[in-house]
Amino acid sequence: MIRLSAGALVWAAFCLVVSAGAAQDSPLRSVHVFVALADNQSQGIIPVPAKLGNGEDPERNLYWGSAYGVKTFFSRSADWERIACAEKPKAEVLERCVFKHRATNVYLVADAYRGQEIRQAILDFLSSAAGDDPEMVSVPTASGAVKLQTRGGANLVAYIGHDGLMDFQLQQFPRKKNEIRRDAIVLACASKQFFAEPVRAAGAYPLLWTTGLMAPEAYTLKSALDGWIAGEDNEQIRDRAAWAYDKYQKCGLRAAHRLFASGW
Repeated sequence: MIRLSAGALVWAAFCLVVSAGAAQDSPLRSVHVFVALADNQSQGIIPVPAKLGNGEDPERNLYWGSAYGVKTFFSRSADWERIACAEKPKAEVLERCVFKHRATNVYLVADAYRGQEIRQAILDFLSSAAGDDPEMVSVPTASGAVKLQTRGGANLVAYIGHDGLMDFQLQQFPRKKNEIRRDAIVLACASKQFFAEPVRAAGAYPLLWTTGLMAPEAYTLKSALDGWIAGEDNEQIRDRAAWAYDKYQKCGLRAAHRLFASGW
């Protein structure tokens, strides 16, 4: 058994106070994640097992309630605390969950869109990337409610799911509404190719997207957010994403690194 001196105990207590204060004093930032649930029936995906590919069942869906889905993965992460989940905040959204980063003042709002509403999920993501339709969300905390800017008011927006732009075209793209910088992450197959024009029109900065086929699971998003929260540069964030993807997909680090891109 290790015994600490009185001085060491005081120092440890001081460090805890400083750490808590740093988290409290860090700027409030928000991330809004738009998840299009995998759907064998309405999306042009390679069919997955029925329980994972039911776009009306978020609890078991591949991109939401499965082990590597956004809700489950972030709920189990030691770095994030799940604050609340609510069913059907909107007709097209089956569930919304809110998470807080334990060490900083960063909140993540994730929406699970019905699989058949993939077009709406992508449009909402692009509108938010353009700074359109900012939404205020009140989040209960131990010290009182926190007001979060989401959608077009978020600091970072992300799309997770099938690349619907492979299946359909949008008649027009949302256009940049203001000069506020917003970062964007698009985890979908070949998203740099298919999302480049709409993301450029939206005026967002492509922090992370992909060059080929991929599994848009939550470990990649979480690793990229780790780097973004830490203030790392593009290549460091890309490296984190590649490392996480190789860890879970066993595809080789070099191949994983080629899969991801950052910036234009």
